[in-house]
Amino acid sequence: MNSSSEDYDYLYKIVLVGDAGVGKTHLLSRYVKGSLPKNPTSTIGVEFATRTVPLLTGGTVRAQIWDTAGQERYKSITSAHYRRSIGALLVYDVTNEKSFINASKWLDDLRENAEPDIIIMLVGNKTDLCEKNPNCRKVPTETARQFAQGHSMLFEETSAVTVSRVREAFENLLQEIYNFRSRTVKQRSPSESIGHILVPKIEEKKYLNCCTGI
Repeated sequence: MNSSSEDYDYLYKIVLVGDAGVGKTHLLSRYVKGSLPKNPTSTIGVEFATRTVPLLTGGTVRAQIWDTAGQERYKSITSAHYRRSIGALLVYDVTNEKSFINASKWLDDLRENAEPDIIIMLVGNKTDLCEKNPNCRKVPTETARQFAQGHSMLFEETSAVTVSRVREAFENLLQEIYNFRSRTVKQRSPSESIGHILVPKIEEKKYLNCCTGI
């Protein structure tokens, strides 16, 4: 079954940011394709994939998810793709403290270049390594959670390898974006709301769960 332009109510641009090697491409591939990359390499510049997601509250989102390079030499390219992004997964490696420390830098980049009201989720990836060897963990869950709360971010820990909390990370972010934008529209006058967001369609429809990959 092919998806048409009528199969979704909202189009959300999402970006994946974080240091090189934290698993951004693996998370995206696992979520969109249901598998890990066959020949994983560091992302050069940016790549993107899309997935259509029915919301719990009604209506459907087409998520356009941009996977950005973590290397400093691509910063000017990746920062340009933050524009018009209304959601972000800021990913670090729970076994790499430096990747967590650098989250502050990525957060500043997002705040500076993305939409002013962007919704950000802090994601600690590679929890499967900690399950095999607890000594591998370098970033305590509570430390990361407090950092996220202190900067008004959502928080999740994931594993692209074991598929732990991958879908929840992406879809909880999409749902929170919808919730936030819906509240914003309700606070506007009717004339101000025109063109900002559509009223969700309540009737049940059939949607294609995923489409083009990276």
